[in-house]
Amino acid sequence: MKQLLVFIGVVISYIYSFRIYSTLCAIKKYIYTGLFKRHFKTFGKGSEIKPSFLMLIGPQYISIGKNCYIGSRVQLTAWDSSYIGGNYTPEIILGNGVSIGDESQVTAINKIVIGNGVLTGKKVLITDNSHGEITREMMDVAPLDRQVVSKGKVVIGDNVWIGEKATIVANVKIGNGAIVAANSVVSKDVPPYCVVAGCPAKIVKNFNNNDNRN
Repeated sequence: MKQLLVFIGVVISYIYSFRIYSTLCAIKKYIYTGLFKRHFKTFGKGSEIKPSFLMLIGPQYISIGKNCYIGSRVQLTAWDSSYIGGNYTPEIILGNGVSIGDESQVTAINKIVIGNGVLTGKKVLITDNSHGEITREMMDVAPLDRQVVSKGKVVIGDNVWIGEKATIVANVKIGNGAIVAANSVVSKDVPPYCVVAGCPAKIVKNFNNNDNRN
């Protein structure tokens, strides 16, 4: 039975070729982009959204630059008072040529700025907020019942490369050209032209120094 199904697939492939499949996928992507682009605050020429969003909240607070790529099942969430109470004026800004990997999440109640030419791997989290302050009293409150708070905005410079499953938390600035290794958790500022890795992320190579050591 398995061999028969494989044979049927081979026969179909002569009719429904990979080239046709790729063309249909491209058409679907352009239609999907057209369905969503007008809802954003700005949406630059040449930018594309790969089907499909897992979650899109507050697109009116989100600016997309030119020639950006938003991967499949990405969550873009800008939460204001109409969604979660409080007094929030969120903003998410993507520069030109930004590529957000599949299944990544960018979530703001404050401000997140992602510079030109930034590339992220899959399943990257960039957030400026968390559920409640970390105090002993707050630990007796269910996480979903805690007031969402932000310790500060996130600013990511130009040409930054963020590896798969990395996390960038609130009140962090990442300098131009920096590289964040896969699975890293960035909780402090990263100087430009540095490579950071680990949890919490630490500098493992610094190209601002002649000897390239920490």
